[in-house]
Amino acid sequence: MLQLSGALVNRPVMSLRTGGQIAMTVAAIINPNNLKIEGFYCQDNQDKKRPLILLYQDIRDIIPKGIVVNDHEVLAEPNDLVRMKKIMDINFELIGKPVVTTGKERLGKVNDYAAEVSTMYIQKLYVGQSILKSLTSGSLSVDRTQIVEITNRKIVIQELLRGAPEGATAAVPISPA
Repeated sequence: MLQLSGALVNRPVMSLRTGGQIAMTVAAIINPNNLKIEGFYCQDNQDKKRPLILLYQDIRDIIPKGIVVNDHEVLAEPNDLVRMKKIMDINFELIGKPVVTTGKERLGKVNDYAAEVSTMYIQKLYVGQSILKSLTSGSLSVDRTQIVEITNRKIVIQELLRGAPEGATAAVPISPA
């Protein structure tokens, strides 16, 4: 099932053992090499100044009240996660990243994304366009298969198919609500 970033970030982390909130997710740790959410930075309820990491493998379920884990012990110190150090050092931010086509056409910036909760792979990017473009064509939805390259400065996708037959794989404009 796909979940928007709002269902994952700034959400309570709930413990099955205590039945209450133990932390709050602050930001996603995204691996730019494969667009996978490796974990979340969390703010501990007991010690608000100490950042902790919740790995995606430790998530039991995502419910309307928050993200469910077994216990507080699944939250790890950043220094304890040696294998995650490279990804955390990159500090990749997806929201706000410019999106361009291979033909260098600027499409807008990523304003949201949807991740498959069972694997935590980001499946869709939602691109906010300029005011003029959004009035004529609405928002833009980009599937992960359309992404050609991800850099620190931009995301490059395949050319948009304009007037393409149904079933063609390209960025799909979403009609304005």
